Amino acid sequence: MRSDQLLRGLLPMQEIKRITERASDASSDTIFVCVRGARADGHDFASEAYERGCRIFVAERALELPSDARILTVPSTRQALAHLACTVYKNPSREMRVIGITGTKGKTTTAQLLRRILTESGIACGYIGTNGVLFGNVERELTNTTPDAMTLQRTLREMQEQGMQAAVLEVSSQALLQYRADGICFDSVLFTNLYPDHISPLEHPDLEHYIAAKRRLFTEFSAKHLLYSMDSPHAEEMVRGTSVPHRIACSSQDKHADLFADALSLWQRDGRLGISFTVHTENASALCELPLLGSMQVENALLAIASAMTSFDIPLDRACASLREASVKGRSECIPLPCGATAILDYAHNGESLRRLLSDLRAYQPRRLICLFGSVGERTQLRRSQLGEVAAELSDLCILTADNPGREDPMQIIFQISESFLGTQTPYFAVPDREQAIREAIRLCRRGDFLVLAGKGHESYQLIGNEKRPFCEREILLDAAEEALAEQA
Repeated sequence: MRSDQLLRGLLPMQEIKRITERASDASSDTIFVCVRGARADGHDFASEAYERGCRIFVAERALELPSDARILTVPSTRQALAHLACTVYKNPSREMRVIGITGTKGKTTTAQLLRRILTESGIACGYIGTNGVLFGNVERELTNTTPDAMTLQRTLREMQEQGMQAAVLEVSSQALLQYRADGICFDSVLFTNLYPDHISPLEHPDLEHYIAAKRRLFTEFSAKHLLYSMDSPHAEEMVRGTSVPHRIACSSQDKHADLFADALSLWQRDGRLGISFTVHTENASALCELPLLGSMQVENALLAIASAMTSFDIPLDRACASLREASVKGRSECIPLPCGATAILDYAHNGESLRRLLSDLRAYQPRRLICLFGSVGERTQLRRSQLGEVAAELSDLCILTADNPGREDPMQIIFQISESFLGTQTPYFAVPDREQAIREAIRLCRRGDFLVLAGKGHESYQLIGNEKRPFCEREILLDAAEEALAEQA
């Protein structure tokens, strides 16, 4: 059922001021949408919304409410909520070009690189994703990579009213599973890669379920263009059978791709790590000097360049030139330390992403590769063993610490990670307080060392117990470096 049909089934639009899934926000001018969550069912709170004056309800089953309540029953209230949000905010995606990006890794980097290319070319562009909301002078954090439908549509409308011509949106598997992005008119949809991740009772029960959720972006949104990395596992599976009329393949391995990169060369300058490569299309070639490390960044850059060329007619050489000073907060972010070492902040929080990061760093031949990491609490234990195995294999020294432990004991998480070090020659030690662990790591660093701080990346908080505590790893790192320098003086 379309959003306009939903509304006609409820009451005239002018009588609706708000739509909510929270009973505490309900009132006489509100539609209450009963959404089933992981820990609570909105249907159970319909009576509370009624007591607060609400008389309009969208539900998936019958509700026991007085006779003056109007109830519209739908197959999926999450999907209904998304379409209602589109109508409430007057479908902002129809008035701008929206690019949707999905994949296990690389969404944030690809989105930020694309936004930079567009901005450098004079195209006002907003961003919604893991690193928050960015447009014009606005910068704010988000709880989820892809926000709830109402927040998403409201933000797109804000962007359009502030003159944004385009918006780049990270679309997570959970967002697709929960219909948060339904109703958005995507100009292009991008696929970065897919690896086994987010497989747990609270996310996806198995890999097939995860793949099916991701595929929705390519099969159910009627985009004009589909861009994908041929080098990724599951790439052909993800794009096979889609109805998108225009497909563009990118690769650093297959010369038959629409965009192909070769002549990859690593560089290191003034504490910054980067990679240079040449991008080829059927009719042109251009050099790209990217100040980000690793082969995966080539794949991300190719997708960003291809999207800029496809949806916005930006020439290849201009797109490549725009990336010379690119940076992505918390993604392979290099920070030179006073002692001559280099710190790398990265969001790598599973075995595959940590393997790619550490393998890429090995190619730069550091004196020592020191890895500081933990694992998120209340999540799959498999991730912890994989992180430990990768770190033990590729690091010279590991410091095990907390990530976002939540209500789980950090030492229990650390113990489960440490089991992967049994039988290896890699030294490690545990410092459960992450700030203290960073300070200890800085004291150990010497000229030529690489210190990897993995897991937190861009985050400005730490989840401990039920608290969300301020925690800026970058600030702690720099403060610790200055403190260590003063101690040595």
